[in-house]
Amino acid sequence: MPVLDREPSKDLGGGDGLPKLPLPALEDTLDMYLRCMKHLLTEEQFNKTQNVVKQFGAPGGVGKLLQSKLVERRENKANWVYDYWLNDMYLNNRLALPVNSSPAMVFPQQSFRAPIDSLRFAAHLISGVLEYKTLLDSRSLPVDYARGQLAGTPLCMEQYYRLFTSYRLPGPERDTLVAQESSVMPEPEHIIVACKNQFFVLDVVINFRRLNERDLLTQLEKIARMAGSDEEQLPPIGILTSDGRTEWAESRSVLMRESTNRDSLDMIERCMCLVCLDEATGPELSDTTRAMLMLHGGGLAKNGGNRWYDKPMQFVVGADGCCGVVCEHSAFEGIVLVQCTEYLLKYMTGSPSKLVRAASVSELPAPRRLRWKCTPEIHKLLASSADKLQRLVKNLDMDVHKFYDYGKEFIKKQKMSPDAYIQVALQLAYYRCHGRPVSTYESASIRRFREGRVDNIRSATPEALAFVKAMTDGGPSTGETEKMEMLRGAINAQTKYTILALTGMAIDNHLLGLREIARELKMEKPDIFTDEAHLICNQFILSTSQVPTTVEMFCCYGPVLPNGYGACYNPQSDHIIFCVSSFHESSETRSAVFVKCLVQGLLDMRDLCNKCNSSVKVQRQGRTLETHTQTDTNWQSKTQQRATDLTKNQPTLPQVLVKTPDQTTMEAQTQTSSHGEPQALKNGSKS
Repeated sequence: MPVLDREPSKDLGGGDGLPKLPLPALEDTLDMYLRCMKHLLTEEQFNKTQNVVKQFGAPGGVGKLLQSKLVERRENKANWVYDYWLNDMYLNNRLALPVNSSPAMVFPQQSFRAPIDSLRFAAHLISGVLEYKTLLDSRSLPVDYARGQLAGTPLCMEQYYRLFTSYRLPGPERDTLVAQESSVMPEPEHIIVACKNQFFVLDVVINFRRLNERDLLTQLEKIARMAGSDEEQLPPIGILTSDGRTEWAESRSVLMRESTNRDSLDMIERCMCLVCLDEATGPELSDTTRAMLMLHGGGLAKNGGNRWYDKPMQFVVGADGCCGVVCEHSAFEGIVLVQCTEYLLKYMTGSPSKLVRAASVSELPAPRRLRWKCTPEIHKLLASSADKLQRLVKNLDMDVHKFYDYGKEFIKKQKMSPDAYIQVALQLAYYRCHGRPVSTYESASIRRFREGRVDNIRSATPEALAFVKAMTDGGPSTGETEKMEMLRGAINAQTKYTILALTGMAIDNHLLGLREIARELKMEKPDIFTDEAHLICNQFILSTSQVPTTVEMFCCYGPVLPNGYGACYNPQSDHIIFCVSSFHESSETRSAVFVKCLVQGLLDMRDLCNKCNSSVKVQRQGRTLETHTQTDTNWQSKTQQRATDLTKNQPTLPQVLVKTPDQTTMEAQTQTSSHGEPQALKNGSKS
């Protein structure tokens, strides 16, 4: 039996009032694991896995022991999987943060006619950040609520309070998520501004008063002048944070030998956020180009050194109008990033720039440039980090495509979940590109529970495979009606698994918990976790995430495997934005080809729906003619009954109602969102 809270509290979300994450029954997880994997394995592989799983779950077997230990852990922890998940998804991962882990939100292209325009934009943005942080500090941010299956359920708000108070500290084997507690340390009262690879301390509170927008602009102008001074140029230390986590940890320990460097590191690590004033990068600023620049800065030759990737929030303001935010993903999911950035963009468009209001702080002290003492060893490390970032820049294959043929309104008219429909379309695209199904990750929020983050929706279902085979290999032998039944079957299967994940009953977190509790007990790794199926299960070649917005912007991230794809999508009423990424170095993948297959698949699915709808309509008209001699009352009752039956047969996807500070709502997000996944890593997965 699954372990649930008998009487979950009805208190508002954000902490102790929420129910604990349930623990699924061992038998349910093992049965679902076999179901998820059977069609991804050869017959020989599956037979072996079946035996391994049977042995693991047998009475008196190791699985029963580990499950009992997880039951104990659930009793003693606020969230039994949180620490395991955070380490596995992010902190243990040694890959560089840009592209591999950190997602970005790309803002609408700005039209800056003069350098002062970008500084005005930055000052206005910082004002919005300070307003939002005031809401957070006073705990005035309205609680998010779920809707759909669990309508009215409050959602955990803890992630919001890490937006401007946390930092990812690199370690030789495992990073640390450092969250500043106001009871122990003072709240940060400064922002770090990066300009021309230099870092400056911008105090936003002076003499106990928050700077107004005019003061912020004055300080930003001073920073721009100081950064342009050739005689004071310091090495681009920020490039070190773009390296692999172990390499950066080693470089940081070298920097820490000098007290000057220690002071500079401390100021960066304790700041609210970064504002990166980027230089113009060139004439072409397509959506795809802006997405890539937001993810990696274009390398050292452009703005790749004008970053500090360990901070959760880096707001990028380019002189050429290329703007957005890069986020370090371990502190929060994509939905939190979306909510924060939507608040800021609405603040900037809804409130006029306040450059002439309020008295300024007289005699503003000049912002302080952070100093670095660099030995030949550090210069060598800088060169190595820059080379690796440049290889990453060249390797990323990104394609941002705005699909305008239809959007979520058409899908809703088919009485289908837009998210499930798009997930099936992604399965179809991959199958048409590669002729096989693969393990797929879609992040699902479990914020209904205390300290909830995400679990995985395994979108590569047997039902999806049956549909994509029929659409690709079926030919004329498979009729349109049969294909439509398969499509509905695939969407229903996707919806059911989504509900499992959102209610804490999916398999990935549970399997992770069983594996980690065995490690803690210093047991030999159980066969289920050394079996080939487990490796295949966790190689997420297709890493996906729905990140819907109500403001014109989009999210992007990189793939999580060398031969994988990242696929982030933003469904709007009449169009869908797709951001597809892969690596040039892989001979198996090409983003443009995947997008082409995706577009064709979406058109084929629309045509299938329209054909079958037309057929049903003709049949209904025929029935109407046949029964026209019956009484009006009898005809009306039958029509009403048919409509009721159709409605009953359509499951609805649980969605999340998100209330922003201005009380607007947004479409639900199955998650975030996680690369990755988008953005997070789990043995090659992302949220």
